[in-house]
Amino acid sequence: MTVNDQPTYNPGKGEGSPVGVALLGHGTVGSEVFRLLRENSDEFTHRVGGPLEIKGVAVGDVAKHRGSVDEDLLTTDAMGLIRRDDVDIVVEVIGGIDYPRELVLAALRAGKSVVTANKALVAAHSAELAEAADAAKVDLYFEAAVAAAIPVVGPLRRSLAGDRVESVAGIVNGTTNFILDAMDATGASYDDMLAEATRLGYAEADPTADVEGHDAASKAAILASLAFHTRVTYEDVHCEGISSITARDIEAARSAGYTIKLLAICERITGDDGVTKVSARVHPTLVPRDHPLASVTKSFNAVFVEAEAAGRLMFYGNGAGGSPTASAVLGDLVGAARNKVHGGRAPGESTYANLPVAQFGEVTTRYHVDMEVEDRVGVLADVSRVFSDAGISLRTVRQEESGDAARLVVMTHSAREADLSETVETLKKLDAVKTVNSVLRLEGE
Repeated sequence: MTVNDQPTYNPGKGEGSPVGVALLGHGTVGSEVFRLLRENSDEFTHRVGGPLEIKGVAVGDVAKHRGSVDEDLLTTDAMGLIRRDDVDIVVEVIGGIDYPRELVLAALRAGKSVVTANKALVAAHSAELAEAADAAKVDLYFEAAVAAAIPVVGPLRRSLAGDRVESVAGIVNGTTNFILDAMDATGASYDDMLAEATRLGYAEADPTADVEGHDAASKAAILASLAFHTRVTYEDVHCEGISSITARDIEAARSAGYTIKLLAICERITGDDGVTKVSARVHPTLVPRDHPLASVTKSFNAVFVEAEAAGRLMFYGNGAGGSPTASAVLGDLVGAARNKVHGGRAPGESTYANLPVAQFGEVTTRYHVDMEVEDRVGVLADVSRVFSDAGISLRTVRQEESGDAARLVVMTHSAREADLSETVETLKKLDAVKTVNSVLRLEGE
C-alpha cells in the first residue's frame, strides 16, 4: 500500500548507504552548515551510519563567490534540485515564508525529509507542513527555528512527552535582549542601544521583526503548539515590542527590584467556567532580579519550562548566529539521516489535546502603571477608586514629587488582562491623571 506513491513504512536504506542532502540557501547559516558538513564528514558518517553527501546548493546568484563550494554544486534551480532522485533530505535555510513554503511542500510531497530553521514558515503553516510530512511518511525537523543551538524543541517533543507541561516562558530573541540588557546596564536610551546593536551586527538593517516582537511571536506559536499538543499559529499570539521602552522605565523597574525582558509566555489557563485554554503572548515584562531569566544577558536566550512531574527546567545558551543555528540544523540533519539509513520516523505533530486558544483579555496578569498626576490632596483616593471599582486590588503605591505634578507608580495584584486594560483607559480620562507614562506587566513571582 502506498500514500502519495510513498511506502506506508520506512524500512531504511541500510547500514553504510549514502544519504543525499540538498542545501537551500548559502547565507550566514547555510554557509556554516556546508562548512561543518565538509570539515567533519567522517564523524557524521559514523553518527549516521552512512555518508552524508551534499548533492547541490541552491542560491540566488551562482556568480557570487562562495569560498570552498564547488561550482558544480551551485544551482539557481531549487525546485529541480529538490526533485532529484539522489536527494533524500532537504535543508531549508533561506528564510521568508511564501517561496520556502512552496519548496518545503514540494520536498515533503516528493518523499524527502526536511530540516528547516525557518520559524516564520513553521509558525504560519505548521498544519499544512505536518500533514504533508505525514502523508509521505517522512520527517519534518525544525529545532533551529526556536532559540538556535538551545535544545528546546526536542525536549518538548520527546523528553517531556510523558509529562504535562504547564507553562513555557522565555527570552527567545537575542537582539531585544541585547538592547534591554544594555539599557539596564548603562542607563542609555532605546534609540542609542538599537544603534549600538546595529553597529555590532545584532540588529538587522530593518529591525522591525525583532524589536516589534514578531520574531518572538513566531517562536511562541511553535513552543505553545509543542507544549500543549494544540495547533497554535502566529496569528494566535498577542504581540507587543520594545520600541516604547524608555530609560525611565528601566530605572523604575530597577528601583522596584525588577529588570525588563521581552518574554514569550505560553501557558495553560482555566477560566471560571472550568474550561482549560492555551494562551500565547509576547510583550515587555518586569521580571524579579532574582529570577533565573533576569540573569540572561547580552544576546543570549533562555527558555523556562514548568511541568507537572519534572518541575522547573531552564534551557540557556546562544539563541542566534550562524554557528549556533547551524549546530541545531546539523543535529536535526543527523536525526533525519539516521532514519533514512536505519528506518523509522521522528515524532510528528501532536495536536490531540486541541485546546481552545484564549483571547488575550482572558489572561491573568499584574500591572505596573507609571503616571503623572496632579499634586493635590485626594488624588491617590481618586486613582485607588478606579482600581477598586474594577475589582482590582493594589499591591504597592509609590508617589514622588515631579515639578508641579507628582509621579504615581502603582503595582497591582493579579487580575484579568481585560479588566486591567479597561482600568488604564479609565485612568487616562481621569481629571487627576495628567498622563500615563507606561504600563508594564509582571511575571515570575
